[in-house]
Amino acid sequence: MPVVRDELLRLESTHDIVAVRHEVREWATALGLNLVDQTKIVTAASELARNALEYGGGGTACLQALEEGARKGLRLTFEDRGPGIADIALAMTDGYTTSGGLGLGLSGAKRLVNEFEIRSTPGEGTRVTITRWK
Repeated sequence: MPVVRDELLRLESTHDIVAVRHEVREWATALGLNLVDQTKIVTAASELARNALEYGGGGTACLQALEEGARKGLRLTFEDRGPGIADIALAMTDGYTTSGGLGLGLSGAKRLVNEFEIRSTPGEGTRVTITRWK
């Protein structure tokens, strides 16, 4: 899938989460995603950015606009060098939490997008890639 635009954002503070939300909304609008799809990708991005900051100690968010003919989409990759996730299947279970929250972060983000991929190595970090298509 051809990438027509990309940008790398740092995730070092809660202000960066707000910046990611803002950029994702702008990109989704520019790609022509409707309001519901914009809200879904922004919500998923917010959750994943927060996870990278809180659990991974910070990291990056890579935004990529995709176009192939008439098909357009937005791919986001969140990466950190934190402790990683030992049991991805457990972490993806609704209700699972390590922080006392609702436990809908990763599984909720997955439900909001068309494509979801997670890779994590304990002691090395986590990478989550999501895509929302128009």
